[in-house]
Amino acid sequence: MSLFPEEPYSLDLPDAAVTYYKNMLTEEEAASYYEALLEEISWRHDDIKVFGKVYPQPRLTALYSSNTKSYSYSNITMVPEPFTDTLQAIKKRVEDIAGVTFTTCLLNLYRDGNDSNGWHADDEKELGKNPIIASVSLGAPRLFKFRNKVDKSQQAKIILEPGSLLLMQGSTQHHWHHQLPKTAKKVAPRINLTFRIIA
Repeated sequence: MSLFPEEPYSLDLPDAAVTYYKNMLTEEEAASYYEALLEEISWRHDDIKVFGKVYPQPRLTALYSSNTKSYSYSNITMVPEPFTDTLQAIKKRVEDIAGVTFTTCLLNLYRDGNDSNGWHADDEKELGKNPIIASVSLGAPRLFKFRNKVDKSQQAKIILEPGSLLLMQGSTQHHWHHQLPKTAKKVAPRINLTFRIIA
């Protein structure tokens, strides 16, 4: 492993501000946090409604926060639990980079390549006008894609490595969808922490 973390770089997306920090955490830190969160988080498996049909969500989720504000998406309303010490430690690292204080963390556990997250934008009204979303990856690397909301031929992709931070801010959620697609490859589980502000 390099003694110095690789420089963060910005993705070349019009009308967006997306920055990738490959080594926010060391390999040892990422592995330790992954094991801790796998055990201590109250994972849940919700049903989602898509075009009038109900399906099991293709991943496990959890919501933690410094306040009691719920979060709703895809006809699911989640009520948060208080931050654990592990989440507080990761949150502090993210806040030092992002320069903001996050209130809430939506966690996703992708158990294998069949688990995914379809095209969407984090644009729910409780997140504010220009939400800042800080996405931390632990566990297996996974492909992550962007697609312009209007011109769907405009796309970008990136491999999210364990210990990395992807920071989406500005008008990104107004103009771009993102997804974590399914893969036929045999992949180990991945935990994703998405820090956000729900005032």
